[in-house]
Amino acid sequence: MNLNLPHRKIVLVALGLYALAVTSCKKNENIDLPDPAPTAPVVVASGTREQQTLDSIFLYAKDVYLWNTSLPEYAAFNPRQYAGNLSGFNQELYALTQYSPVNTATSLPYEYPLTAAAAARFDAKYSYIDDVSDNNTLAAVQNEKSSVDLEGIGNDIGVKIGAYGVAGSANAYTIYIQAVYQGSPADLRGLTRGATITKINGVSYGANYNNEVNAINAAFNSSAITIAGVLKDGITPYSYTLAETAYRSSPIYAAKVLAVNSTKVGYLSYARFSTLANSKPGFDAAFTDFASQGVTKLVIDLRYNGGGYVNTAQYLINQIATTALTGKVMFKERYNTKMQNGTATIMANQPLFNADGSFQKTSTGRVANYSDLAKDYFSEAKQVTNFSKAGPLQGVTDVVFIVSRGTASASELVINSLKPHLNVKIVGTNSYGKPVGFFPVTLNYVKDKTTGKETGYDVYYSMFQTTNSLNEGNYFNGFTPDIALTNGQDDASHDFGDINETYLARALSLLVTGPLTSGSATMSIQGRRVSSSSVTLQTLRDGAEFNGMIADRPRLK
Repeated sequence: MNLNLPHRKIVLVALGLYALAVTSCKKNENIDLPDPAPTAPVVVASGTREQQTLDSIFLYAKDVYLWNTSLPEYAAFNPRQYAGNLSGFNQELYALTQYSPVNTATSLPYEYPLTAAAAARFDAKYSYIDDVSDNNTLAAVQNEKSSVDLEGIGNDIGVKIGAYGVAGSANAYTIYIQAVYQGSPADLRGLTRGATITKINGVSYGANYNNEVNAINAAFNSSAITIAGVLKDGITPYSYTLAETAYRSSPIYAAKVLAVNSTKVGYLSYARFSTLANSKPGFDAAFTDFASQGVTKLVIDLRYNGGGYVNTAQYLINQIATTALTGKVMFKERYNTKMQNGTATIMANQPLFNADGSFQKTSTGRVANYSDLAKDYFSEAKQVTNFSKAGPLQGVTDVVFIVSRGTASASELVINSLKPHLNVKIVGTNSYGKPVGFFPVTLNYVKDKTTGKETGYDVYYSMFQTTNSLNEGNYFNGFTPDIALTNGQDDASHDFGDINETYLARALSLLVTGPLTSGSATMSIQGRRVSSSSVTLQTLRDGAEFNGMIADRPRLK
């Protein structure tokens, strides 16, 4: 399952803008959705299934894309100029996103990628299309898959790795394990953040990143791998053969109370905004412990958190918030004018689902679709979320967020929502800059009842922008930290929650008075100690995280 969204439990056949035929897996009954009312702004010629998909990608964008008024007309854009396959669909979507308004800070479209490599892959900054047949969770960029999906299910060896080198040199580097996913083969072997990898399948690595990166990524993409190195103590050697295995994982890397200079600080390191069912037990346990120990200051570590579900972000915000905030505005979602006034009629092609994946039904028993929602369902007045205190922790006054370029979407939503109400500070590098979110639009989805094989595409258009109670939300370039550090100072030689780790030490300096460690001044790169300020970080493929902000699916009132 790609995102393990509810609709994955049903059988849906959609041919572009044409009639839908659906079958419920649970009841094994045939259900015919009514033919949708004409929705296309132009008359399109008949064509192959693939050409219809190309048309649909364009025509849905004209109705649901946040910046739809910037898009050209059908004839001028010519959707069928692209290949009728995933690569072509991705290139078409990328071309559409580059009509987004120009970001005055960069003089480039809002959806222009952060890197030249991403642009070469036609990876828009926000929107993307996912092939549902590959049974993986899409990560921050096309062709990279998350280790753990948003249900908390992993199917790999369970490590996130980074290559740490010396600034100005393309040669020596060391592979550090940045994170280990709970329940994974690596976790069961006792590996943790801070361990190094010096050999992969018997071959030594660390001499030249540019020459070796492809081999590293290929090795970690295999079904089994032997890794050897030194554990986080910097002394004990290890060598383990790990096989790709399915497992269930908590998104909580670490949760503890740090007693520093007579001040108790609650520390939570969080991997992804997975489903509320997957995240809630860890949140509840952590905040109950914080409350029992009288914590009023928090460090929330989101350095590797690319986002996920909005309702899970909302639950975390309500755990941090005080009871006095209940009823006040937490955040708002703004859709385009067509969505707001109910004239995005193409959405009649998309059925509505219950939480268990079954179809929502109208009072007459018909399968419901988006045209059955109230006309003003997506209006600004209706898309307001208020605080509603959760959990026992009260009296939080100060929160420091640890962020990196990988901190995106739902993570940034948490920070922005709390900024008007608490003393919020940020430590790390600029965050990703994604104040927009989506829910999937499904095209050409088919599930074979006999084999269970799924085919089709989920399109994630940038659909809405979020703002806080002060109407602030234009952080398209990311949040600027109060204490700015380089990526290299993401000190993977120390585990999560270790007060000697550079980012955490600097976060604590904003919360605690008196002498503090400044964090590790050095890291070991190929056996020699170098200043952490001179270290550079190159991301390796294994352990990518989902990037996005998924809104709750609409429900009939």
